[in-house]
Amino acid sequence: MRVLVIGSGAREHALLLGLRKDPGVDYLAVAPGNAGTATVAEQYDVDVTSAEEVTALAARLRADLVVIGPEVPLALGVADAIRAAGIACFGPSKDAARIEGSKAFAKDVMAAAGVRTAASEIVDSPARLDAALDRFGPAVGQPAWVVKDDGLAAGKGVVVTAERDDARAHAATLLDSGHPVLLESYLDGPEVSLFCLVDGATVVPLVAAQDFKRVADGDAGPNTGGMGAYAPLPWLPKSSESAIVGDVVEPVAAEMVRRGCPFSGLLYAGLAMTSTGPAVVEFNCRFGDPETQAVLALLTSPLGGALYATATGTLADFAPLQWHDGYAVTVVLAAENYPGRPRLGDVITGAEADGVLHAGTSRREDGAVVSSGGRVLSVVGTGVDLPAARAAAYGVMSSVRLPGGHFRTDIGLAAAEGRITL
Repeated sequence: MRVLVIGSGAREHALLLGLRKDPGVDYLAVAPGNAGTATVAEQYDVDVTSAEEVTALAARLRADLVVIGPEVPLALGVADAIRAAGIACFGPSKDAARIEGSKAFAKDVMAAAGVRTAASEIVDSPARLDAALDRFGPAVGQPAWVVKDDGLAAGKGVVVTAERDDARAHAATLLDSGHPVLLESYLDGPEVSLFCLVDGATVVPLVAAQDFKRVADGDAGPNTGGMGAYAPLPWLPKSSESAIVGDVVEPVAAEMVRRGCPFSGLLYAGLAMTSTGPAVVEFNCRFGDPETQAVLALLTSPLGGALYATATGTLADFAPLQWHDGYAVTVVLAAENYPGRPRLGDVITGAEADGVLHAGTSRREDGAVVSSGGRVLSVVGTGVDLPAARAAAYGVMSSVRLPGGHFRTDIGLAAAEGRITL
């Protein structure tokens, strides 16, 4: 099988490494890729938001399967164009991608499917903002305001704060830029990321993970696209995972079929395990980064076969997924000043080590690998238990050097020490 992966992050690097282990995959290409993916697959320069360019490349390469990593091309309908050209594509249609692209759409789907989520209100006018803020946050006894960009924001459009001025400033900035604002009630409890392969009404869960969104140790600082993750979750009972699938993902998948926009691809459910049960924080329409790196490190089933079955409507016939025993931890190395405007162009050393997955990297003409994005790379460690996986990940990270680079030192620590309970 010939596979083309679209994207340039650590998620795509992880997908390529997983696909390379599948004996059914005999050719790999990536576009546009990075310095790390270039060592795994043939690399092509393409505008990932252009349906014409991506489809033309897939046809030229005689791809049997195209896997779209980022959310933006999915929201723009690139998967639709690829399928229209007669090529199998792992990724939802433009209509189905609204589950991530519009939080208002996702809320409407969840309401129709009877799925628990935070109470919310859309604000599309500055004149309504102050009154809406009074209906949320500490004003009504909650610990914080939750303010979100209603559209795609690469994981950084959310502010959770106990300070009204900060909540209002974030909302006002979004409104001034023409983005509707979603205000939500605060959900307590630890968060869970559950990836599911979805083919219409067929849902196949992967192992559950937990990511770390804030930039600094102890969940301090602003939100980012994700600073690390671990999987599986020793504190989450199997019965809770089954309940998430049966009470959340399957009803949402069925509701999308009912609406005429069936989901095909990877449906990511981000949930809070609240004191009254699981509640959805958000849905994503693709593999999430950095959880993908940890989850795929544990998969033993053929990844290409699973993605192709999902893309061709035969997921129900695919063999049950198999997993390594043990745990995996992902730690993200970010450039100086991230999640603000990152410093770019710094030379990275140690980035060729096993377990390093590239994201914001490129290779200079002299062969040096340099930073080209905010989240520069991920390090993945595996082990028989969570402390061993943490030690493996941080051991590799200790050999990577990036001037001004920073990473969290507490990924998976609370779970390893048994400090997370339901």
